[in-house]
Amino acid sequence: MRILRWVFETRARRVAAGIGVTVGVIVGVPLVLLAWWLFSPLFNNVTVDEEFPLIVGVVIPAEVTRAEAESMMEIAAKLDMESEEAMTPSMAAVEAVALASGEFMDEDFIHKGSGRATIYRLENGSSVVRLEELAVTNGPDLHVLLLKDPEGRDKDLGYIDLGGLKGNRGNQNYPIPPDVDASEYNAVMIYCQPFHVIFSIAELDKV
Repeated sequence: MRILRWVFETRARRVAAGIGVTVGVIVGVPLVLLAWWLFSPLFNNVTVDEEFPLIVGVVIPAEVTRAEAESMMEIAAKLDMESEEAMTPSMAAVEAVALASGEFMDEDFIHKGSGRATIYRLENGSSVVRLEELAVTNGPDLHVLLLKDPEGRDKDLGYIDLGGLKGNRGNQNYPIPPDVDASEYNAVMIYCQPFHVIFSIAELDKV
């Protein structure tokens, strides 16, 4: 109480106290909002489930011949794999070719990741990175990077940013720019832009 009486004894002190409170609000509120933006994702999971970007069928590895592909399609038809009930995240059109694939791994005891990343070449000649059964620690402004480095760590060897991570869980598609040769890339990284921190890496093996 003595402190309050001292503060409000004179007009100058009252003005100074008012300015202090105003500055505290102006500075404090943005700091609270910034802290919420940075750390709240760690306690929230966002699930995004996208269908494969083509008609449902069977994924054909690159080395399979046309005759073998047709045989696989005949077997699939007999098993009624084209029915909606038989759909799984790993199924896609016969024209979709899996080029490379790998599993996400934990980066450390805080930044954890699992699921599969696969590069597909689609019927129209475009390429896409497909993330399936993804489960990675959430964070602020996470991005999906495609790297040339086989270990997925040295960005100086070349990389492309496929955009913000749509959700830290689920099945998602990330189109590769048409002027990029997807066969030159060997890893997928989940990367936190604000802090420059790796959350998870999937080293890709050629299919």
